[in-house]
Amino acid sequence: MDNTNISSGGSKIRQTPGEKVFDIINYSVVTLFALICVFPFIYVLAFSFTPYQDYLANPLRLIPEHPNIQAYTQMLGMSLLQTGYRNTFIITACGTAINLFLLCITAYPLSKKNLKGRGLVMSLIIFTMFFSGGMIPNYALIRNLKMINTYWALILPGALSTYNLILMRNFVSAIPDSLEESAIIDGANEITVLFKVILPLCLPAIFTFLLFHAVWHWNAYFDSVLYLTRRNMWPLMLVLRELVTEGGNMAREGMEFDPDKLAQPFTLQMAAIVITVVPILLVYPFIQRYFMKGMLLGSVKG
Repeated sequence: MDNTNISSGGSKIRQTPGEKVFDIINYSVVTLFALICVFPFIYVLAFSFTPYQDYLANPLRLIPEHPNIQAYTQMLGMSLLQTGYRNTFIITACGTAINLFLLCITAYPLSKKNLKGRGLVMSLIIFTMFFSGGMIPNYALIRNLKMINTYWALILPGALSTYNLILMRNFVSAIPDSLEESAIIDGANEITVLFKVILPLCLPAIFTFLLFHAVWHWNAYFDSVLYLTRRNMWPLMLVLRELVTEGGNMAREGMEFDPDKLAQPFTLQMAAIVITVVPILLVYPFIQRYFMKGMLLGSVKG
């Protein structure tokens, strides 16, 4: 081996000039794309604290010269935003809990190779992944089930994700059968094996799907447009969409502030976006360590 490629400590391989240039280019490109992705968030956050007059004077200034929380005070006092938060938390919490429960109790039996009809059941489930009735039949179904203007219209249609079910089934299949057999020999039944043996080993996958479903429920708005006609049932994203499209008129409804002290529509929109996005962003740091492990382990075995 060429000694010139080994550092003095004998444990670190020295890079050639070409490899150093390649790494510099890679890091530069990745950094550039990261900045491009982060810039909109910084832009929105900065101008949510910036008075509108300062924005007009310098639209590219990312550090507020005269920061204030006027837009946040006005937005947090908006009754429609408060009900939107309540509705979104209920939909996200209940919807995610139902998603995970159905995912676990469905993936576990389908991971059994000796289960009769396993292939047929999976084929029927996968069929729904590629073919659906469409928007109009779905609306007719929801209406006939009398779920219009209810939370169930936003929760039940997507209660079980086929793609996530396949990944979860693969994850459970990768767990050694000997663990389950040992628990059964010790007197455990199938339910005990599922909840005390299998699911604790599936925590990386469960947290990964928790993140997927929570973000999906939090950001969903199209179903709300179809199935909700009462404003007090609107989730947060529908409130945000209405606020962005209608400007500041919605935020001014029912306000008792001095009109001269009301924030401008642009600043209100920036504050509304921050208020809407921040809660779900706070979840990522607590689940990130499970994310990649859960996805990799769930996709290596079919």
